[in-house]
Amino acid sequence: MANLKSSKKRIRSNKKKEARNRMLKSSLRNTLKSVEEAIQAGDIETAEANFNKAVSALDSAYTKGIMKKNTASRKKSQLARMINEAKSAA
Repeated sequence: MANLKSSKKRIRSNKKKEARNRMLKSSLRNTLKSVEEAIQAGDIETAEANFNKAVSALDSAYTKGIMKKNTASRKKSQLARMINEAKSAA
């Protein structure tokens, strides 16, 4: 257990940040999953609409420090490739 006042405050603030990051990561994963599910279902219009939301979510995750820049870029590229492949197959 921390003794110093500043250490106690650091513990409290870390808990708040951890909860915020966990919520944002979970929301991001759900958004990405919705795109993948729409692609597998063959609903390309819904996949494209969800893709736009996913790109926005990835960009905000990067700016908030939840995710690294290249990781966000890689995930956007993967989703775009999946959508393009689904379009060409249809």
